[in-house]
Amino acid sequence: MHVKDLFDLTGKVAIVTGGGRGLGQQIAEGFAEAGANVVVCSRNLEACEEVSEQLRKLGVESLAIQCDITKPEDVQNVVDKTKEKFGCIDILVNNSGASWGAPVEEMPLDAWQKVINVNVTGTFLMSQAVGRVMLEQQSGKIINIASVAGLKGSNPKYMNAIGYNSSKGAVITFTKDFAAKWGPSGIYVNAIAPGFFPTKMSKGLLEVGGEGILEGTPLRKFGSETDLKGVALFLAAPASDFITGDVLVVDGGAHVL
Repeated sequence: MHVKDLFDLTGKVAIVTGGGRGLGQQIAEGFAEAGANVVVCSRNLEACEEVSEQLRKLGVESLAIQCDITKPEDVQNVVDKTKEKFGCIDILVNNSGASWGAPVEEMPLDAWQKVINVNVTGTFLMSQAVGRVMLEQQSGKIINIASVAGLKGSNPKYMNAIGYNSSKGAVITFTKDFAAKWGPSGIYVNAIAPGFFPTKMSKGLLEVGGEGILEGTPLRKFGSETDLKGVALFLAAPASDFITGDVLVVDGGAHVL
């Protein structure tokens, strides 16, 4: 297989949750540029529709679907509409996420539950529903967006979010266990652990602690609008056909310090 074919997604069908903005939008654009038809979903239908319109300009097909990933009926609706339109699901990116900043001793229970429900339960529900389709196909690739915050503790001066950190640690273990369970059925399950990217979710954090975070990052920069495209494409494409249960860290080297 030619090296260009190893990164070709022509005709593949991908679902990207949280695809209406930020990292999800970046990944959806990368898939479309590689030839995939992309379904973008989130609670914000208008944002998803805007992204879908841009993706169609790249010469692929795209659907925008409103979805709260904590609601099984919403999740199943995405799966049903995707199958109805395209007939299969080749790739799933679990990108939708939530966070809440508070000291551990002050973390409200309802805030903790919201973060866990979106980041962990939502990832499970979407993977389960799409996974049933992939099990029938005996093929598929699932990419979970974890975080470097799930690899270790974080300095509370910059990031005091026990719920978010814990949830992303759960996503990492979830990734490894799903890979073990579904590998024999031809389903790959990997994760990406991004470092700090300027997004709507991280804006306030970077305004307060950005300088200190950069000092602890060997490459002395934040993630850009293109830094996840290649990584996500690699995990979605044939180039990664002997990799499963892995976590690729994309953080400018911060995890080595």
